[in-house]
Amino acid sequence: MGSAGASRHGGPEPATTVDVQAEGARIGAAMGTVVVGKPDVVRLALVVLLAEGHLLIEDVPGVGKTTLAKAMARAIDSEVRRIQFTPDLLPSDITGVAVFDQESRTFEFRPGAVFANLVVADEINRASPKTQSALLECMEEHQVTVDGVTYELARPFMVLATQNPLEMEGTYPLPEAQRDRFTARVSMGYPDRDAELAMLDDRGTVDPLTRLQPVADAASVRAMVDAVTRVHVADPLRRYVVSLVEASRRSPDLRLGASPRAGLQLLRSARAAAALAGRDHVLPDDVQEMATPVLAHRLLLTPDAALARRTPERVVGDLLTAVPVPRRR
Repeated sequence: MGSAGASRHGGPEPATTVDVQAEGARIGAAMGTVVVGKPDVVRLALVVLLAEGHLLIEDVPGVGKTTLAKAMARAIDSEVRRIQFTPDLLPSDITGVAVFDQESRTFEFRPGAVFANLVVADEINRASPKTQSALLECMEEHQVTVDGVTYELARPFMVLATQNPLEMEGTYPLPEAQRDRFTARVSMGYPDRDAELAMLDDRGTVDPLTRLQPVADAASVRAMVDAVTRVHVADPLRRYVVSLVEASRRSPDLRLGASPRAGLQLLRSARAAAALAGRDHVLPDDVQEMATPVLAHRLLLTPDAALARRTPERVVGDLLTAVPVPRRR
């Protein structure tokens, strides 16, 4: 898979190719030296990166949410900013602000923390909804508008946000519009016994993050993203994605189903998963693999379903069982 542009003579440049599977494996291996025993979580983070999306990392304190975000940031040699979300954080701290210059008698824009390739939004639900909303335009349109002037963000651009469960003290629920802009949600979970023992041995003296060296840069990630967009999706698979999304809107267990944006993100994620597996085409397995992390956090249960202790993940599983899977001809 390659990309082509115009040469100095006006004709197309020779196509450049990138091995998404090999490059992704290198980044994943580097992250795996820090995020021990969580290969599926690391893979999902890479899928979201290559789908040009954003990742919500949700779990209880102390299981490595911020470590995952930092490991990806260190593995890719690009501009990284970390924002510690607190109740007194202002929207202008994120997007930037226009400051009046006494000498030139003009307003000068000072970029905020969001102007980077990878933005680590730590404990995003500790900031007020007003501050959280400062990320809406950034995440959807990859731009910032301040005082009527629009500023483009870098490419690639990815927000890796961590949050504690909503019942934790001192947190605010993420608005539905904010949650819908996250391509996927992942829960770290507790490590298994062997991984936890390895952590005790390995991290007693040195933080492994300090030893992690970059294995990719922004240019190589852009090439990988471009290659992912050329992964083929057959028409029956497109219809399959739409059928899953439509079925969520008809589910008696849900008062809010998946949005059209969810369908787009599911297809992009399936493309990225296929490319990381070394394929140039999407299979139904790719869509099914990504359905739960992409769809579950966007769904809202009905009161009856919540009382019955249904979960969005279980509802997505029921949808995958009910919707017919395309068969190869």
